[in-house]
Amino acid sequence: MVLKRWLVGDPLKSTQAAHQRLSKTIALAIFSSNAISSVAYATEEILLVLVLAGTAAIAWSIPVSFAILFLIVILTISYRQIIYEYPDGGGAYVVARNNFGEQPALIGAAALMIDYVLTVAVSVAAGIAALTSAVPSLFEYRVALGLAAIIFMVVINLRGVRESGTFFAFPTYFGVGIIGIMVGIGSVQTFFGQAASLPPINPTTVEELTLFLILRTFAAGCTAVTGMEVVSNSVKAFRPPESRNASATMLHMSLILTALFMGITFLAYHAGIQPKTDETVISQLARLTFGTGALYYSLQIGTMLLLVLAANSAFAAFPQLASILARDGYMPRQMATFGDRLVFSNGIVVLGVIACFLLILFHGDTHALIPLYAIGVFISFTLSQAGMVRQWITKKGSHWRAKLIVNGVGAVTTGIALIIIATTKFTQGAWIVFLLISILVSMFRSIRSHYKAVAEQISLTRDHRPPLPRRNIVVIPINGVNKAVIRAVDYARSRPGEIHAVMVDVDPQSTARIQIQWAQWGCGVNLIALPSPYRSVLKSLLDYIEKILEKEPDIWVTVVIPEILPAHWWQSILHNQRALLLKTALLFTERVILTDVPFHLKR
Repeated sequence: MVLKRWLVGDPLKSTQAAHQRLSKTIALAIFSSNAISSVAYATEEILLVLVLAGTAAIAWSIPVSFAILFLIVILTISYRQIIYEYPDGGGAYVVARNNFGEQPALIGAAALMIDYVLTVAVSVAAGIAALTSAVPSLFEYRVALGLAAIIFMVVINLRGVRESGTFFAFPTYFGVGIIGIMVGIGSVQTFFGQAASLPPINPTTVEELTLFLILRTFAAGCTAVTGMEVVSNSVKAFRPPESRNASATMLHMSLILTALFMGITFLAYHAGIQPKTDETVISQLARLTFGTGALYYSLQIGTMLLLVLAANSAFAAFPQLASILARDGYMPRQMATFGDRLVFSNGIVVLGVIACFLLILFHGDTHALIPLYAIGVFISFTLSQAGMVRQWITKKGSHWRAKLIVNGVGAVTTGIALIIIATTKFTQGAWIVFLLISILVSMFRSIRSHYKAVAEQISLTRDHRPPLPRRNIVVIPINGVNKAVIRAVDYARSRPGEIHAVMVDVDPQSTARIQIQWAQWGCGVNLIALPSPYRSVLKSLLDYIEKILEKEPDIWVTVVIPEILPAHWWQSILHNQRALLLKTALLFTERVILTDVPFHLKR
């Protein structure tokens, strides 16, 4: 408990929730870091595909980037409309639920949850890659460094939304600022013909420059728009007026993303940069722009911070979505409850654990994770845009035709992008995402069915009447006479009902000694010695309780178990093993109530 308070902080009152809302400045750092951080690897993903067709094919990075820019514009306008229409958040899940029903909504929710998990894994892996580009000796420790980063973010987010936002705001703005300086200086150098460039390399041409290769390039570059939905999913985290502040944040995020992404792509093309296995594209660009001095290392640190902290947007959005699903009955109800610091602590911890597992599974390799990345987010893009089209047709309202056109273009554009990404990356691992979506949707439906069945079974209907009082038989299993046992007897005597102290006779001499002691210390409670020819203590006790239940089918049986609680947690393995087995065996027995009576040992 002391460690928890030191790491997480003191609990916050429910009345303090309003003070945890975010200003636009802090919200921009939290919710846009995912989208903006993608500029560190989106251009590299474009070049990794184009270089397969030779150096000349790299010129296609510019038109491909303009196609992605068009996506950014459409998504920005579309999501600003969603923010005003759905101010409670929830994004694709809520939009699809209200317009298409349960199944599409659950597909959207599953896609978003997978996207958020991958956001953490990809962002951290890319951030550590930026660090190892500057310090190659750390490359072999990339997985351990990534795990440390995720655990650190889990702890900070458990401290509360406002505190985590304040903590991460400066590093995020530092990363954005230093990349912006590089793009600005590099653009000026290029404009005046002073920019340095790398000598041309003629790599072996692996593929021809076909339409399919260009489509693969577009699919790879679509990682630049991942994270654009985060703001619309977290509208309630903003200060009032929530929708207006969220909409403004969305616009500022898109402007920064556009400037940095197009700037890096433009500079990388003019500098003749090609992707390397041991150094990122942005690192190569920084070396040409700044040299290898303080500014270069500042950019690498800023990029690393921006990439690692991009995962923080997922830590803000994943728990929010999980809480909405839990309120609708599709996730465990614990996901809908606030923790001590007025955040959805369970969602934060679950996200951190799964992201750590993914980072270990893929050995912290950004390029191995990215093929899985864009599928989920584009499914949610398409569902949310199509859902808004359905809403405008049904609801109409002011300027509904213009809004319909915007969302219609968004639905068609993101739908085409989804098809391209799915077909070009299917064999690279995208099939895993579709499999996981199916599994998650089945899980959501199973949880909902379980809660529905429970509600039906425990609900009180009109034909129910208050039960009549039942007789209670108290059974105290013992294996000796000591203070813990007598404490349990004392408790049992305070409750109404017939009391039976029961022991199993596995050693006649020991049984005789216990019976003599019981005559003195048993407080008048009857002691029953059960025969056990095969020395089976547990089976004899279970058979005895079963006979009582069969003999009197309309009674309660309360089993009072004396338990010794040691002073140190590690000593627990030395005690109460038989009691644990007995409780496990009786837990699912009808009309049997288990009661522990602890006896606390001193140090």
